[in-house]
Amino acid sequence: MDNCIFCKIAAKQIPSTIVYEDDDLLAFKDINPAAPVHLLLIPKRHVATLSDCDDSHTETLGKLLRLAPKLAAEFGCAVSYDADGTPAGGFKTMINSGPNGGQEVYHLHMHVYGGPRPWRGQH
Repeated sequence: MDNCIFCKIAAKQIPSTIVYEDDDLLAFKDINPAAPVHLLLIPKRHVATLSDCDDSHTETLGKLLRLAPKLAAEFGCAVSYDADGTPAGGFKTMINSGPNGGQEVYHLHMHVYGGPRPWRGQH
């Protein structure tokens, strides 16, 4: 897509702070973070919204979901467990789809939010 900012980031035409890249996915820091950890995970292949995905996107969607906890761990916000099994830490994922879903950039992307929660309820 010629005017897609995320396609341009994936093509390295626009600089970003990349934290992960493989043949299918790119992850980078949000330039306007809503939490101490705020990453964006995108497929390199352009698809506008989650609603536009079909069976051909299943593997990519699975990779996105699997990458989120790995990056959360790298950035110090993975789920951990106390000695008695009580969960601690954690992160939030979000995919906005369409205008009523709050989507602003029409290239499928997943937000990963983490860190102490003064931002709780904002997203």
